[in-house]
Amino acid sequence: MTITSVNNDRIKELVKLKDKKYRDLNDLFFVEGKDLCDVAYEKGLLREIFIIDGYDNYYDGIPLTYVSNDVMKKISSMESCSPYFGVCAKCVEGELGNKILILDNIQDPGNLGTIIRSAVAFKFDTVVLSSNTVDLYNPKVVRSTKGMLFNMNIIVRDLLTFLPELDGYTIYGTDVTNGINIKEEKIPEKCAIIIGNEGNGISNEVREYCEKFLYIGMEEGCESLNAGVSASILMYEVYNK
Repeated sequence: MTITSVNNDRIKELVKLKDKKYRDLNDLFFVEGKDLCDVAYEKGLLREIFIIDGYDNYYDGIPLTYVSNDVMKKISSMESCSPYFGVCAKCVEGELGNKILILDNIQDPGNLGTIIRSAVAFKFDTVVLSSNTVDLYNPKVVRSTKGMLFNMNIIVRDLLTFLPELDGYTIYGTDVTNGINIKEEKIPEKCAIIIGNEGNGISNEVREYCEKFLYIGMEEGCESLNAGVSASILMYEVYNK
């Protein structure tokens, strides 16, 4: 059986997953494209698969629905939709580990995706999202992680509650004026680095919990790097110490 009507009740339910409210209510999100569906399947998080009629099914044991091209365009969040659309359970939280990256009100989905990919590349253990950071399961974030959200422990916390409980970690902020050059700092085994909002940096309330501040040495005339690039360089430097 193939669903051909965009007014089908199941299709209407899927479209609601574009809204954070419904993702949170159901603890579900979606991925688009065979590559992301493959990773979700390998991680045991794929709950349902929708495929354009005529394409092959590679997901044994997963409830399958074939849909028409028009229906896939309806449920897709991309201009050019993929033949594969997967509904997934949200990732399960793990232990914090020693190397933590904390994001304070990051708003750009592309920045968050870049940061998560870099955190995997440079072996950070956990990425902590403030409660006002862009939703991890926003479709643009999911796509920009290139599947790496499935390979990183990512948690969401109220930072003003979380930071006071972060015992045993040296907490670093970023400050291009009064910070220590990251190349000159001996990073302890247990550390947490906070990256602030794209426009306003680390909030004053969160800044109070920073024990030290770091900056990235660069040529004069370049005022700052964007949050994704800055976080990636800092994690790279920690990785190579």
